[in-house]
Amino acid sequence: MTTSLPTAAPGSAEPAGRTPAASTRAASGTTTSKRRERRLPHTPLNPRPSIPLTLVAGLVLVYTLLPLAWLVVNATKDQNGLLDSFGLWFADDTHFWDNIGRTLTYDDGVFVRWLLNTLLYVAAGAGGATVLAVLGGYALATYDFPGRRAVFAVVLGAVAVPGTALAVPTFLMFSNMGLTNTPWAVIIPSLISPFGLYLMWVFAAEAVPTELLEAARIDGSGELRTFFTIALPLLMPGTVTVLLFSMVATWNNYFLPLIMIKDPDWYPLTLGLNAWNAQAQTAGGQAVFDLIITGSLLTIVPIVAVFLLLQRYWQSGLAAGSVKE
Repeated sequence: MTTSLPTAAPGSAEPAGRTPAASTRAASGTTTSKRRERRLPHTPLNPRPSIPLTLVAGLVLVYTLLPLAWLVVNATKDQNGLLDSFGLWFADDTHFWDNIGRTLTYDDGVFVRWLLNTLLYVAAGAGGATVLAVLGGYALATYDFPGRRAVFAVVLGAVAVPGTALAVPTFLMFSNMGLTNTPWAVIIPSLISPFGLYLMWVFAAEAVPTELLEAARIDGSGELRTFFTIALPLLMPGTVTVLLFSMVATWNNYFLPLIMIKDPDWYPLTLGLNAWNAQAQTAGGQAVFDLIITGSLLTIVPIVAVFLLLQRYWQSGLAAGSVKE
């Protein structure tokens, strides 16, 4: 007697002698091998994930966002809620909008006055520092003149000197000129940004080709027209970077206004919030810690908004020089 092996039906895709489970495993193995073939190899542009670096990045992220989260959470509490509830969680009742209204109207709306003062110092000081840095950096990068190396050494030396070391001499100089306790005592020192000048110098040397400027001059373009129509668009990423650094430095400036300004009507936000904080330590003073926290939150909102609006100009310059011509 002979035994015949089972054969697959004419319309079936299963080969003879193979069960459906074996066919499924074979198909799964084929799919996995194809996925492995499609997976890109690990290169400098496609690095292998690193667990230690991921953990370090996570810790840095938590360290950065934790103070902001604490500020947002506590800005929703009143004076009693700040003392009775956990610092990293909300209280039973929310007073966020009430705190904002009280912050803006407390002491006849002095917070709004401090905000306008800060905007004045930033617009005049940081804006002027950016303009001077762009003009100076472009000139130092594109023009050759005697003493250029000496200017470079002076700029590097000025970058290395901390601003606090120059605060007292600056105060004595402005005091002799009678400019203390005026906005000029904050605006004029803010116009000088050695780091911004150095940054624009280096950026202009790489971003503005000399051949392009020479071609414009051969075509009869003047120096001002060449700068505004050709060089300035190329310098936009560096300009935005210097503007952001100058704005943050002027917005957060505390020590210079502290020694220059004595009139509360000319306080920036940094000195104003510190004055509110000092009320709790004076005899008969009212503690307004809820307003201090809410005011601190309102203080950082404009900086975050400006950074988000100018981020696309900043990111466009991160790849400058990455393409080899």
